[in-house]
Amino acid sequence: MTVTYVIEGSEVTGLERFWQVIGEAVNGPGGFGRNLDAFADCLSGGMGTPDDGDFVIDWRNHALSARALGHEETARRLRQQIGRAHPTNRPALQRALDEALAGRGPTLFDQLVQIVEERTTPGTLRLN
Repeated sequence: MTVTYVIEGSEVTGLERFWQVIGEAVNGPGGFGRNLDAFADCLSGGMGTPDDGDFVIDWRNHALSARALGHEETARRLRQQIGRAHPTNRPALQRALDEALAGRGPTLFDQLVQIVEERTTPGTLRLN
């Protein structure tokens, strides 16, 4: 039987809130890790989602999430990463930050959608 996880887009006000919403949808209170790698791992099964991949993510009001996880939030996250990054990674992060500040390049929303599409079967993600 297919399991459906609902993300209510109006509740996603930023990346930290996304981690709470998706974590609670998949694992209940406590969720899972709060980073892109943990999200990708969770979608692969065994960390909340079924091992057989028989699940759907129903992202309702996704346009609201897309705005909340847009270039501004992407830039905020990149600023945080630059401060912790290895010196050899900082130039690439700075270029990505410059693009986000200019309103260009992939957003956090784009990255999250891409992870779902790469880690799951077609039809797993419903953007409503």
